[in-house]
Amino acid sequence: MTIEVTVKDNNVEQALRSLKKRMQREGLFREMKLRKHYEKPSLKKAREKEESIRRSRKLKRRNNEY
Repeated sequence: MTIEVTVKDNNVEQALRSLKKRMQREGLFREMKLRKHYEKPSLKKAREKEESIRRSRKLKRRNNEY
């Protein structure tokens, strides 16, 4: 997985901003944070289950609003 950003008119600041946005959207910052330390498989499974429940609740909330 490679993320490429083109620099237009020597505008490096704008290219960095777009790179950060793409990394945020792809979830790379979160993954780097999680991989910083070892996570036991049981804790990883519990975390993923919790995230799944949170996502489903969020979807239900969004669907009920309309």
